[in-house]
Amino acid sequence: MARKRDRIGWKGYLPAITTPFDASRNLDFDALGDLLEWQHGEGMHGLIVAGTTGEWFSLDADERHALFEAAGAQMATRLPLIAGCSAYTPADVVAHIDTAHAAGFAGALVTPPPYIRPGDEDILAFYTTIARHSRLPICVDNWPPGTGIDMSLPLLERIAALDAVVAIKQSTGDMVRFMATFFALNDRVRVFGLPLDDVGLMMVQRHDADGTIGAGGVLGRHQPDFYNLAWQGDFAGALAAGAKDRVIMREWFTPSLVGRFGSAAAILKAALDARGVPGGRVRPPFQDVSAANAFRIAATLAKLDCLDDRARTARATGSPDWKSGAVSHANLRLRQ
Repeated sequence: MARKRDRIGWKGYLPAITTPFDASRNLDFDALGDLLEWQHGEGMHGLIVAGTTGEWFSLDADERHALFEAAGAQMATRLPLIAGCSAYTPADVVAHIDTAHAAGFAGALVTPPPYIRPGDEDILAFYTTIARHSRLPICVDNWPPGTGIDMSLPLLERIAALDAVVAIKQSTGDMVRFMATFFALNDRVRVFGLPLDDVGLMMVQRHDADGTIGAGGVLGRHQPDFYNLAWQGDFAGALAAGAKDRVIMREWFTPSLVGRFGSAAAILKAALDARGVPGGRVRPPFQDVSAANAFRIAATLAKLDCLDDRARTARATGSPDWKSGAVSHANLRLRQ
């Protein structure tokens, strides 16, 4: 009998992308188009749209649906797209899933309702209702830093039994918890959450582990290349690519995955801007990173030699060297 996990082909590095907002904090669809093309050109294995990194909580329903429609029209036939459909009620989640399905998305990513701290039976009922009505395969997102809820393995096992649930993103930051989830559920659903390090490489080599739903994809090709090179048998190359990801995780985030310079979205947008890729502003309640921190973020990218052709072109034409994106990002904050 075919396994549920084999209904989908999601594998490798799939970043949860940022949502570009302009200086007035409106959706910037031109910047979104450029960001999607850059992510595709850098070899991402799929994209998550309107996840936590995409600031779903600051989007109204019409905006989220417009985001799905724009991303789907541009990219649905080129990469697996997974829609961030988190909301407080099953009805709202299903409405988001319906729109994502119509836009050509391949799946839906859903956290438990954040902040309100529902119990296990509440969470199971929440996912049961969604699964019964979903027109897309579901990836369950266990994201304790963002929701305040850390779903136990027994609860995840019950949720994984739902027919529409085909994947789990285990984002506790605790490798022991990830391993327990992987070995308990990997025969039924795909389990995402591998670090891009020697442990992740061992899991790919020995257990054909599925991959990582990461944040932002700001390092470009280096992040999917951890998997590409591992699959090709170039294990040293895979570790070298993954080491760059570990640097930004260490320098920009705490071990509990909280941003050191502000929200994850603000940090990642500053990094994209520093690379000459559309990042844009964040929406309240988030604040953009300070000018000083924008320089620190750009300095990390320079140290990792993660400057793309736009940044190099700016340097060659007399713009303020590798800091050009960071200067623009910082000056925008000083003016506004």
